Amino acid sequence: MREVAIIGIGETKIGELWDLSLRDLGIHAGLEAIQDAGVTGDEIEKLYIGNMSAGRLINQEHIAPMIADYAGLEGTPAVRIESGGASGGMALAEGFMAVASGMNDIVVVGGAEKMTDVGDVEAKDILSSTGDREWESVFGATFDSLYALMAKHHMDVYGTTREQLAQVAVKNHYNGARNPNAQFQREIPLKMVLNSPAVSTPLGMFDCAPLSDGGAAVVLCPVEIAESYSGKPVRMMGVGMGSDHMAVHDRQSIDTMKATNLAARRALDMTGLECSNMDFAEVHDNYTISEIMAIEDIGFFNKGDGGPATQRGDTALNSKISVNPSGGLKAKGQPVGAVGINQAVEAVIQLRDKAGDRQVDDAEYGLTHNVGGTGGSAVVHIFGRWSP
Repeated sequence: MREVAIIGIGETKIGELWDLSLRDLGIHAGLEAIQDAGVTGDEIEKLYIGNMSAGRLINQEHIAPMIADYAGLEGTPAVRIESGGASGGMALAEGFMAVASGMNDIVVVGGAEKMTDVGDVEAKDILSSTGDREWESVFGATFDSLYALMAKHHMDVYGTTREQLAQVAVKNHYNGARNPNAQFQREIPLKMVLNSPAVSTPLGMFDCAPLSDGGAAVVLCPVEIAESYSGKPVRMMGVGMGSDHMAVHDRQSIDTMKATNLAARRALDMTGLECSNMDFAEVHDNYTISEIMAIEDIGFFNKGDGGPATQRGDTALNSKISVNPSGGLKAKGQPVGAVGINQAVEAVIQLRDKAGDRQVDDAEYGLTHNVGGTGGSAVVHIFGRWSP
């Protein structure tokens, strides 16, 4: 198996991008990544696109060849990958395997989602369909309520507090305020999070990531030819994937995501590294409880210590482990199908020392973690600073 590098990155701003279509988002991010890498269109051998639900959100299916067409890559094999909120991360895993296997040399992986062309209620219903439709959402269980159940159980079992949940939002908005592509570039005080309107108890408005528009892309190639291109390379060192019961009530525990645990273990085993080697992590914080569970299930902290660790500041920028230096989904935004690629873009920016005021000092290794649905799927990638 060949070693893989990222040689180009691109992303749009994230937010309510009324003037841009899904194809605009995908093309903008893809062309930026291609220009960053210094590759030409005829060198690109395959295109993977992560997207959750273009068919319902914008009434357009078959989007991978559409984006290839409008990007001037007609004729290039183009494949859409869907895995709920983990669509982008799973697309990146497919791109990694295409290069690592030797089947392809230059692969573009993108993610895009246009969430705001429908109303909030419809968008949330579409997102809820990535859970178990037959046994959950059809009976009225929303994403908000299912994650609230996880939060309440975590609080009951481990003593996690409302203040510890809120501190996740405070930290991520602090980081997002330093990210020029973030949807919310504003710090928020703890009191604002605690006093925000209830969404599904114990989660309030500031415990929930927004539904956003955005696109992101990366260019992959084998390590041995990476330096022949213009972008400063970053190593893709490992990938791990996992799955679990779709319905939350079928799981062994609702305060643990087995898919995350499996994906993290497989990615780390592939690299020979440990959590202690990671300098930063971009984790799937669609809710504040999601980040607390993620940092436990990946292995950065023992089960039940995610809340206290966050409150102690262990996950703050340039602390024990810098978690979500981009601002995460909570502040950077949540263009669902693009999330996993946005995370990879942030990893490359950090490992290139180009993150400005949110730069993790002396970053050598980073991890990204992307979740589908309420934990039915998860994918973890590990990245390393370039060394010839």
